Amino acid sequence: MRKASFLAILCILLVIAGCAGQTSTDGQKKEDKGEKTSITLGVATWVGYGPLWIAEEKGFFKKNGIDVTLMKMESNTDRRTALAANRIQGFSSTVDTHVVSAASNVDVVQVVALDESHGGDGIVAKKEIKSLKDLKGKKVAVQTDGGASFFWFLYLLKQEGIDFKEIDTQNMTAGDAGAAFVANKVDAAVTWEPWLTKAKNTDFGNVLMTSDASPGVITSTIAMRRDFVKENPKAVKALVKSWFEAMEFYKTNKQEALEIMGKAMGQSPAELEESLKGIRLYDEEGNKQLFGTKEQPGELYNLTNLGAEFWKEHKLIDHEPNIDDLIDYSFVQ
Repeated sequence: MRKASFLAILCILLVIAGCAGQTSTDGQKKEDKGEKTSITLGVATWVGYGPLWIAEEKGFFKKNGIDVTLMKMESNTDRRTALAANRIQGFSSTVDTHVVSAASNVDVVQVVALDESHGGDGIVAKKEIKSLKDLKGKKVAVQTDGGASFFWFLYLLKQEGIDFKEIDTQNMTAGDAGAAFVANKVDAAVTWEPWLTKAKNTDFGNVLMTSDASPGVITSTIAMRRDFVKENPKAVKALVKSWFEAMEFYKTNKQEALEIMGKAMGQSPAELEESLKGIRLYDEEGNKQLFGTKEQPGELYNLTNLGAEFWKEHKLIDHEPNIDDLIDYSFVQ
């Protein structure tokens, strides 16, 4: 009788354990099935970031298991502040901007390259100015408190052996700089479209140089919080994969891609296509070449290092961050 009672109790316990195990498994399956890592990216309205909206519109993010919110934020300062507060987990900007973030104790790491300016930025100048050396002593509008335009301008001056102090710079954003030149208030300006075209249409100005003369110098990447990358490597890999898939869609479905990106940029497909002529988008192969590997770094390493040197020299940062810490090579390989 005792034996029978023991067996009955044992059976009951096994059934309970089985049910509990089944419930746990089912719960885990539901959790796994419904779980999507959420990522919020700060993104400026720049045509080079357009494929991110393709990834959103065509469902590449969701297909790859991540829930991505693209938050339009035009200011680098706003994006950096939001990242530091963990309101966003990453943002797109130029390499030199991510250097400033790292030097400002915002721990970031670059995970994928998006685009490079290839003619979309330029220097406009009065027609009598024929070369960079002719800018010595001239009034040049450029944003001297950081940003891609200033970084590129410093790079060009260094290539020509020109001391920045020889230029009478006027601190203005790229848009304001272009407007000031067209209004004939400065001798030259470091700006971008549509001001390059507007300068050519004046009776006194021309385009002295565009960014296609220095390929790769103005390059944009996505940088993310290091703690997020460390805790969510699969999600970051999925984000990078989604970018590559969006790039393939752009190549094979160009008209639909232009419509999707144009809507996000506030441009017609024709206008966007014209804007895209001034940049180069980085696909998977382009990323592999730009990043290289930790053992054999590509040009991204040199560009990041150059940004650190320039900003330290011009006192925009008080120390150079560790360049090795600013690049994660694993996600593009």
